Order: sequence, then C-alpha cells, then structure tokens
Amino acid sequence: MKRQRGFTLLEVLGALALLALLLVAVYGGVRSAVHAVHSGGAAIGRVDEIGSAQRFLRSELSQALAQPIAHTDSGRPIYFSGSEHEMRYVAPLPGYLGKLGPQLQVLRLVDGGKGEQRLELQLSLLPPDGQPPKPLGEPQVLLDHIVKGGFDYRGRDVQNQLMPWGSDWADGTRMPQLVRIRLQTWGGYDWPELSVPLRVDAAAAGGHVGLLPGSIPFGGAR
Repeated sequence: MKRQRGFTLLEVLGALALLALLLVAVYGGVRSAVHAVHSGGAAIGRVDEIGSAQRFLRSELSQALAQPIAHTDSGRPIYFSGSEHEMRYVAPLPGYLGKLGPQLQVLRLVDGGKGEQRLELQLSLLPPDGQPPKPLGEPQVLLDHIVKGGFDYRGRDVQNQLMPWGSDWADGTRMPQLVRIRLQTWGGYDWPELSVPLRVDAAAAGGHVGLLPGSIPFGGAR
C-alpha cells in the first residue's frame, strides 16, 4: 500500500498566515466602505441642514412686515432692529404655525461652546393689547457647528440715497432693503451667501405700507 503524505507544520502555518492576511484585507475593505457610507450620509445630512436653514430664512425675511416691535423715546414705531449677531423683525410663519398670526422673530448667532457658534431663532407672540411679546418655548437651533458669521444690512437713508452694506441697522423706524447672512461652517461645507430683499416700506405715507423703492411687485416682471 502506498503511504499517504500529510501537510507539514510549516505548510499549515503558511496557509494560516495567508488566510490571516486575506481576512485583514477583507476587513480593511469592509471598514473603508462602511466609513465611506457614513461619511457620505453625514455630508448629505449636513448639506440638507444648510439648505433647509437657507430656505426657511429666505421665506421668513422676504415676508417681514412693517409691524412695530417697539417704540423710540419720542413714540415713533420701531419696525426692525439689526446688529452684527442679532436681528429682530415681524413675519408670519408657514403652515399651521401661521394661524397664530405674525410673530416677533429674533435671529441670533450665539456661542455654542468649544469655539463654535450656532444660529438660533426665538419666536414670540405679539399680544394685541400692546403688552410685551410672549416667547413661544425655547429658541430653535437652525444651524450649528459654525466657525464664524455675521449679518449685514443695506437700505436707503432719509434722503433716499442708497447706503453701503453695514453690520448695524441703527434707524429701526425704517426697514432695510436687503439683509445678508454670512456664515462659515466646520467641515468645509459651504454656506452660499444669503441676501434677501425686504419688500415692505415702513416709511410709506399715511400708514399705508408699500413696496420699497426699486422693488418688483409680486406677480410682476421677473
């Protein structure tokens, strides 16, 4: 009878070593694929967050109303308040929230900790009896993980001359024509510069609110 020859110990160890290398390669590939899927999902989610925040702000700011939010010492109504990191205006909310009527909206860039900022929106009801606004819950975070940012404003002065962009809107008895929101976010995700026209002219004579000079009426030429 012929003698059957088995594997030597070196051959077994060599086969195990090759199998181990193959398993390491497969694990590395699977791990890379999972990481790519997670990274892609996070990137898509972040882009969606930025897009949603921009659409909401564009909608709300474009519908800003010439409704007083305060009064000066002389009793003149203040319609808009704007600084580099905060702006206040009145606008109706979309959907079922709009049934509550126009609301005071306070948009702020606040410290989010760890060297970051976040963009928050505080909503408040405007009582018809002239009482102070009543906040609706806690501020809502529109976007977080912001490196830096600011708000700019542009409009016309009392002589109807167009002013340059500025980070402070001092005369709240008038509304700016344009509001710009500049943000830089972590991770290299771009925030397209957002410039929104405000169409309402708070200084219209006789208490009738009209369009700002140079604005295009809704439904008109585009």
